[in-house]
Amino acid sequence: MKRLDEIFDEAIKNGTFPGGVLLVGDHEKVIFEKSYGTLSKDSKERVSNDTIYDLASMTKVVATTPAIMKLIEDGNLRLYDPVSLFLDEFKTEEKREIRIFHLLTHTSGLPSYSEGWKYAKGKDLMKVINSTTPINPVGAKYLYSCLNFITLMEVVEKISGRRFDEFTKSEIFIPLGMVYTTFKPPKKWKMAPTSEREGRILCGDVDDELAYYLGGVSGNAGLFSNVSDLYNYAKMYLNHGMHGDQKIFSKETIDAFTCEAFNDDQNRRALGWDMKGLACSCGDLMTEYAFGHTGFTGTSIWIDPQIDITVILLTNRVNISRRENQEKIIRFRPLLHNYIVANRRFLGE
Repeated sequence: MKRLDEIFDEAIKNGTFPGGVLLVGDHEKVIFEKSYGTLSKDSKERVSNDTIYDLASMTKVVATTPAIMKLIEDGNLRLYDPVSLFLDEFKTEEKREIRIFHLLTHTSGLPSYSEGWKYAKGKDLMKVINSTTPINPVGAKYLYSCLNFITLMEVVEKISGRRFDEFTKSEIFIPLGMVYTTFKPPKKWKMAPTSEREGRILCGDVDDELAYYLGGVSGNAGLFSNVSDLYNYAKMYLNHGMHGDQKIFSKETIDAFTCEAFNDDQNRRALGWDMKGLACSCGDLMTEYAFGHTGFTGTSIWIDPQIDITVILLTNRVNISRRENQEKIIRFRPLLHNYIVANRRFLGE
């Protein structure tokens, strides 16, 4: 569609991102899929539909949230279990009331991030993260925090006895046919580079600082994927937990994790997922049942079961700038979603 191409061409020209891939689908089929622009600001190589992108915080809902869903379905965990049942560092007076629910809804009271990556790496960095004390009372207010989902990764590893990347691959990605979704992807894959760190442009190494210095595998960031794999994942939600004839999750679990779990009149959250609100990235035309998530690198996924649609956007806007174009992608996403929802019946023409 000409106008859709114009929307992307304008964004690329304005420095929102060097390129990207868009996929729109419903519970049965892909409605629209197209790539735009180049792999990086300094490259002439065109993006293709199968280009792999750093998902950044989309990791929280594509890896960590379904891992928790799996543990709940298997009878190993419940939402209101205190984290201290699994992690000794949460047995302190300030943290002993933090429950799995609080981590998933960003109401744990933990700060949004940690500067520990500046002086600690690997296991030492994890110790710094685990020693972080809350800055708000448990359950009192919403504060988006990467630390919540790093903690959830630790819970998954503690209960399963397996590494987080191994658990998510075998329990989520392989059953869904997500063959290009992984932590620490092979260098031979076609990937969009992100920003510069330690004197080199990252390409296949995670952009997020905490995930990077934890070794590339984290509950808050670190996952790489393409739109085809992510469509398999989104379509599973639109089909009530089914992937073809295979049950990945029960309808009850899907419903429980994608309905409103927290609302303070400014923020609506499901379990792990963001929900449609006044200023969210899915725009104005999706319904109140829409749920989704963004990634700092310039990625997003939105699913609206009410109108049977998913919109997956992958870009590497941090390749241009980590901060200066952030407001541009924040404005771009809702404008794009408004156009797609209003014109979805014509997208395939």
